[in-house]
Amino acid sequence: MTAPEQTSVDWVAADWGTSHLRLWPMGTDGVPLERIDSDQGMSRLTADGYEQVLLDLLAPYLAPETALDVICCGMVGSRQGWREAPYAASPCAPPSFDTATLVQTEDPRLRVHVLSGVKQLAPADVMRGEETQIAGVLVADPGFDGVVCLPGTHTKWVSLKDGAITGFSTFLSGELFQLISAQSVLRHTLAGAGWDQAAFETGCQQGAARPESLANALFGLRAGALLEGLDPVAARARASGYLLGMEVEAMREDWQGRPVAMVGENEIAQAYATALRLQGASVEILDAQDITLAGLCAARAQMK
Repeated sequence: MTAPEQTSVDWVAADWGTSHLRLWPMGTDGVPLERIDSDQGMSRLTADGYEQVLLDLLAPYLAPETALDVICCGMVGSRQGWREAPYAASPCAPPSFDTATLVQTEDPRLRVHVLSGVKQLAPADVMRGEETQIAGVLVADPGFDGVVCLPGTHTKWVSLKDGAITGFSTFLSGELFQLISAQSVLRHTLAGAGWDQAAFETGCQQGAARPESLANALFGLRAGALLEGLDPVAARARASGYLLGMEVEAMREDWQGRPVAMVGENEIAQAYATALRLQGASVEILDAQDITLAGLCAARAQMK
């Protein structure tokens, strides 16, 4: 792909996670010139490898004797990343450029800033990258008073009030589903793909009604397959429902009577929205890319 003229780029937005990197060279009009996707996430790099990744991917935009600002969020700022960016302590406003960490680069054509994550001491919890999406939600709705759900392998539930993060919780439900599907006895019972919406909704209702019985309900899928011929696709969907129903019930005190903003555009976001709506929650799904970019652009605006 041929990049636009070098002078048209103003700065670069970067979402640098564990497995993926997304870059948006931003034009002077505030519109992305393109989106660059890479599999060079934190898990594949050592600290001395990050700069070269940017040099390779941003080569068409680099100009001699000009430092191109790159503003990053995500695991790039973790202890195992390029440069650890200190956590802001909640309750707090979503961290922005005022607490960003400047990374020393060897090439003067790059000036890299890593945004801070957020920590919570009681109960202990952390986030990196999601805080920038929270900032994006507040760009879209500055007066938002409710819960933001950020679904994924490790789903975050974040309470917002008066523009501040007042508390948050992380659930490993996505990772548990992966482990159960691939490494437990249920690997013989759950299909590797496919979906049964009715079975999923049944699982959500049962998981919310009896979250304390999750382990028992999951083994029931194995027994159902052996004794009743339970369909593997239905078993897969029901297992997912059990986990999401349990999670939604655990967060009921936070979301009940308040709006929920779901940041995501994929099947996982739709599944979470369904699980919440089955329990009477009001949910709006927001596009993850738009929200992430809005948060990064808010940081850039503070920089100027």
